[in-house]
Amino acid sequence: MQKILIIAPNWIGDAVTTQPLLANLKVLYPDSKIDVLASNWVSPIYRACSEVHEVIEAKFEHKKLQWSLRKQLAKEIEAKNYQACFVLPNSFKSALIPWLANIPFRVGYRGELRFGLINLALDNPSKINRPKMVEHYLALGQLLKDDNFPLPAEPIPRLHVSSSAKQSVERKLQNNNIHPDSIYIFCPGAEYGPSKRWPTEHFAVLAQNLITQNLNNQIILLGSKSDHALAQEITSQAKQAGNIHNWCGDTSLDEAIALIGMSKAVISNDSGLMHVAAALQIPQVAIFGSSDPAHTPPLSDRAKIIWLNMACSPCHKRVCPLGHLRCLKDILPEQVLATLNTLK
Repeated sequence: MQKILIIAPNWIGDAVTTQPLLANLKVLYPDSKIDVLASNWVSPIYRACSEVHEVIEAKFEHKKLQWSLRKQLAKEIEAKNYQACFVLPNSFKSALIPWLANIPFRVGYRGELRFGLINLALDNPSKINRPKMVEHYLALGQLLKDDNFPLPAEPIPRLHVSSSAKQSVERKLQNNNIHPDSIYIFCPGAEYGPSKRWPTEHFAVLAQNLITQNLNNQIILLGSKSDHALAQEITSQAKQAGNIHNWCGDTSLDEAIALIGMSKAVISNDSGLMHVAAALQIPQVAIFGSSDPAHTPPLSDRAKIIWLNMACSPCHKRVCPLGHLRCLKDILPEQVLATLNTLK
């Protein structure tokens, strides 16, 4: 197998958890070139994967077929002569390009009218007893492997910070008079919805407590443009606002990866940046509300999870169906700080 194409998932966290699959493929086919077709949104994740030869970026949009774009991409991809393609999203449209490109082996999970588009398939696991996402993707690699070939060690995602992104972040820190040895990263957003977001007032209190512990500590809030307003609430609620910097929407994902990589610790919701911190082996506290830490945990021995495991959770709802959001509100800043202080 000389050339393999990966059709990437559309979410940052999911993209991070595919890295062990790439590593496994490199073990199975050490001389192969692995390319990834990814949206602009998640492509930086694959630039941080050492196994990837080329990232092919595409301006995919959620819930749109974009037939002309997919036909054009298929034509370009067919010329590259891939022997196999792993289609990681479950959607019909994600399976179109490798089929149109006549890639011989098209690997993925069954779903959404993909019969024929996928010709090496696994059944999707039950929603009741779902494996970790990293295991979900890694299982697809077994469809092409010799049964006698040993599996790699425990699958833990690993990312690498690019030198260009690190240099860009270092310039930005210098311009803002922030010493790189004093940074704590807060990730207050979660694209899925409010039921995964720890309250902004709790983040604000935690920021104040960290700065009280050490006046040199600097808090940088990271996220997308849609998280900017949340981060601004935290900044306005905290007393030592001079040590708190709202960079949500002001950094690229490449830069966010680099910034997380040089931080002392990360405090986040269950989000894509949580998985980035885990893959960089940065000390972190991951706060879970409506989601299930058994399914999407930060895979790192330097991560601590706080989850109250209430009777109503995990509900997997975007908004608390009971209206109280106690699964997050009852996780107090003092508990998070105490957990943070145990990290090494």
